[in-house]
Amino acid sequence: MNQNAIEQAVNHYRELLLAQIDRAEKMNNVSAPEKKDKTVIGVVGGDGIGPIITLQAQRALEALLKDEIQAGAIEIRAIEGLTIENRLAVGKAIPDDVLAAIKECDVLLKGPTTTPSGGELLESANVALRRELDLYANVRPVCVPEEGIDWMFFRENTEGEYTLGSKGIEIPGLLTMDFKVTTVAGTRRIARAAFEYARKNGKTHVAIVTKSNIMKKTDGMFSVLCREIAAEYPEIQADEYFIDIMSANLLKTNMRGTLQVFVMPNLYGDILTDEAAQIQGGVGTAGSANTGDRYAMFEAIHGSAPRMIARGMGDYANPESILRAAVMLLRHIGMPDKAAKLAAAIDAANKTSPITGSKEGATCAQFGDAVIAAL
Repeated sequence: MNQNAIEQAVNHYRELLLAQIDRAEKMNNVSAPEKKDKTVIGVVGGDGIGPIITLQAQRALEALLKDEIQAGAIEIRAIEGLTIENRLAVGKAIPDDVLAAIKECDVLLKGPTTTPSGGELLESANVALRRELDLYANVRPVCVPEEGIDWMFFRENTEGEYTLGSKGIEIPGLLTMDFKVTTVAGTRRIARAAFEYARKNGKTHVAIVTKSNIMKKTDGMFSVLCREIAAEYPEIQADEYFIDIMSANLLKTNMRGTLQVFVMPNLYGDILTDEAAQIQGGVGTAGSANTGDRYAMFEAIHGSAPRMIARGMGDYANPESILRAAVMLLRHIGMPDKAAKLAAAIDAANKTSPITGSKEGATCAQFGDAVIAAL
């Protein structure tokens, strides 16, 4: 066995451990954001179908916020450069100039970005943004009224397998290891976000989703801390489910109406919310919020659809997901009436200009036109 490889792996792990300890300690010293006279909404197109669908959401926001933009209370600012070509060229998940531009904004509307897989070690732009902006709560609603579904998912967004997913250890020819991270402060804040939402919205049940019977340290601590937070909300019933059985439970029609709010670690949230979105009608119908104490990012939950671009069908991509994200953005910046208006316009466009993903349906731009007309 290569002793030098082992020593390198041990030293690498030590550096990762020290960095995570430092991150955990800093979470306890977060200052409140300063109040500002103007809200800056950054718009990032991303890769593949990203710029195509994001343009329609930007158009909708510009139409809805015309008066606020003219009054100088809101600025919509396009941010270029978060493309796979640019990121590979500089060897960074987020180029420095792009990150600086993003940090000058208050909220971000972001199209999907491409993440290289396998041996290409460029980190996901989403993972990097969540870390750099400390967007610890990934919040995803799923609603199918006719089936009794009104779900809200709170996925921890900065830890778990994702925070060190591109920084594992390899002993060549023998094995590889990746790492999972759960911090006390990180778990408490996502749990509190879920229970606070439940209390403020009259919900009576929170499902804590883990695999604590197997991942006894990380998921075990997540479970214990969520239950500690739950004790502060006696009016809310909290039950723990393992991720495998909860994935099955979402398919049980007689149980769907009993589920309301979910809280879970990062990887499980990624998988479970995609399953839930599929029940709603597909990942193209669901928006997503990533929020922290200072910044917030709103995005489609699907990827950049490179195969669709390769087939020359990008103009037929469905912008509903990013438009639903824009609805969440409007609620976040304190404009619930405008959010409701946009949501209604999306529903109307689905009836007048349905998108099928083929030439038999409306184009992305035609769907956007229908949303604007409905506004």
